This record gives sequence, C-alpha cells and structure tokens, in this order.
Amino acid sequence: MLLLIDAGNTLVKWAVPEHAMQPPAYPGAVRWRHSGVVASADLAQLAQAWQGMDIRGVMLSNVAGAALGDGLLALLFSVFGRQVPIAWFASVPELAGVRNGYRNPAQLGCDRFAAAIGAHALFPRQALIVATCGTATTIDALTAAGKFVGGMILPGLGLMASALARNTAQLPKIEKIDPFSTPFADNTSDAIGSGCIAAQAGAIERAVAAHRAQQGSVLCVLAGGAASMLLNYLAVPCEKVDNLVLIGLHVAAAELNQPFTVFPLC
Repeated sequence: MLLLIDAGNTLVKWAVPEHAMQPPAYPGAVRWRHSGVVASADLAQLAQAWQGMDIRGVMLSNVAGAALGDGLLALLFSVFGRQVPIAWFASVPELAGVRNGYRNPAQLGCDRFAAAIGAHALFPRQALIVATCGTATTIDALTAAGKFVGGMILPGLGLMASALARNTAQLPKIEKIDPFSTPFADNTSDAIGSGCIAAQAGAIERAVAAHRAQQGSVLCVLAGGAASMLLNYLAVPCEKVDNLVLIGLHVAAAELNQPFTVFPLC
C-alpha cells in the first residue's frame, strides 16, 4: 500500500488510496482505503493510526519546515522501519501533464504544485483557477493544456482576523467567523468576518476574471478548510474538492510509475 502525506502549517493530512497506481479520473471517483488528519503539533497520534498497515512506500509533501519533516521521518521509521522508501515530493519543471511556469520552478510550494496536478487530472482540458484556502490562501492559474501560469498568496481567513486584532487597539480577536455573514454587519465581530470573507472571495473572483480574459471559459477549483464557507460567497463556476494535495500526490506517484524515487526535501 502507498501512504500519501500532506504536511501543512496547521494540519497533517494522510491517505492510503484503494489502488496505488490508478488515481481518480474525476472527483466522485476518489476512494481512500484509510485516511485521517491531525494537528501538526500532534504527530504522535499518527503512530496508532498507522499501526499494522502494510505500507510499501510513502509520498510526502511538506511545507511546514524541516523540524516537522524530521518529526514525520522519525515517526515513519518507528512505525514502518527504515526499509520503507520515502519520496519527498518537490516542484519540478514538468510532471503529470502540468508544466511549471514559475521563473524558478523549484521555488513553487510543493503543495501548490501537487494541488495543480490533482486539479488538472480531475478537470482535464479546462482552464482552471485553483484556490486552496487554509492557513494561507493560494490562488493559482492553469491553462487547459496544463501550464501552471502563476498565482497569488494571501493570508487565510484566520490570519486576516488575527492580524486585525494584533495590530489595532480596539478591534477584538474573533474565535470563529460566521459562515452566514452578511455584507454589512451590525456589530464589530461580524464586520470583521464579513470583511475577511469579502477579501478572500474578491481575490478569487478577480483571479477568475483575469484568467478568463486570457483563456475564455474558466472553472474555479476550491480546496482547503475554508472552501465550504467561501463556496457560498463566490459568483463564479466552482467545484469543491477535498484533499486536493493528496490527490495530486497520488497522480504524481502513478505518473512516475516508481512512486518512491527520492525527491529533495521541499
């Protein structure tokens, strides 16, 4: 079995696909034999979740830094032994039908590259905006032919709200943004939530409009923890896809047909 790991700044997501070398061809075909998620600070919980699995290789995307990577590596060795091959996924000039248009291809975050690969595999021959809404929000453009044009990065919903509380004297820190926020709130907490949602949705819609001017018809693919909330506020064609990075890792492993080639640490 193949273990896929998406290590982010807040969460570590993982999955074991039903068929290691047969990635899904459309969103409804995504099937995991096992899957889970833990907070990045709670890696030890993964040992119990993985215990007893017959893992033959690991494909891992890590954007949370070397310390988390080292912790995951030690955990994988302790559960599966040192004989299990581990592939550290990284951004390369071209893979699985996606051409990396970054000026320095290696500089593109490996999670963004994996998400682009997953989105292109699920929605082939379509121009896409891939918006991943997590700790940070990344909004990336792909052509129908699979060229990763580039993208934008902005603070996620939580970071936006935290920044307001941290850098102003009278605005409160809000613990949760109301998913049913109205455009013009009648209290300060909801006004902060409304502003953050408008900023996120506006950035995504602006990206779709700019890409549409070059490519014609454009589909927005939404992923990440805030995707469900933002979906209600977007006035553009959207598809929400869960675990898009893991899907991209699965597609990349199948494309390589030797999923455990060791890439440099991202």
